[in-house]
Amino acid sequence: MTSPTRSTPCWNQLESHVAEQQRFAANASHELRTPLAISQTLLDVARKALARDRSELVERLHAVNTRAIDLTEALLLLSRGDRGHFARESVGLSLIAEEATETLLPLAEQRRITLDVTGGAARTSGSAELLLRMVTNLVQNAIVHNLSSGGTMTVHTEAHGDTSVLRVENTGRRLPPALVPTLTEPFQRGTERVRTDEHAGVGLGLAIVHSIVRAHDGTLDLVPRPAGGLLATVRLPGTP
Repeated sequence: MTSPTRSTPCWNQLESHVAEQQRFAANASHELRTPLAISQTLLDVARKALARDRSELVERLHAVNTRAIDLTEALLLLSRGDRGHFARESVGLSLIAEEATETLLPLAEQRRITLDVTGGAARTSGSAELLLRMVTNLVQNAIVHNLSSGGTMTVHTEAHGDTSVLRVENTGRRLPPALVPTLTEPFQRGTERVRTDEHAGVGLGLAIVHSIVRAHDGTLDLVPRPAGGLLATVRLPGTP
């Protein structure tokens, strides 16, 4: 058996995979370096600050540190999802959808967004923890990237034959079709999806969703709505 040469498809796929991993590692390093550098600066300032000024510095340092922790946890979760090594159990998507929306309801109310949960029971096999993160990320994404006021979003679950379906649909800005395929790339937020506050995440939300869906042998479809906003559809193997 001859070893693959640079002209073979096998070698090209290997080079592409290595390049993708190097790009991800570089992006991750950059994202982690930023909050760490800010923390170091704040600590240096705190050393010289008067006692009355330190409370504000502590709050800023806490926020930056929280962001670094969230990013690290997101990276670990993304890695777990890509490997697909986790215990599987029967999971009800409708119950998970209710839990995720209940958790994020205060954020939706704060932004004056109407949140509806519809549909019926839909079960799949997988990690309840990872699937909850998948739904939570989709719901949070739909809330954050919505209209500034008066927006709507719907979370729908249903069993369709041997497939369990989850749909998350929201109003919002119109998205260029060419932008949509990039939304599941790590650290890609898109020029039309500007981060406005701490709830908008670290650019890994939909990348994690895509990773978890793939690890559960499912598919993720993202379709821009003509009037603005996004329709995200997750299809997973169903279980009785």
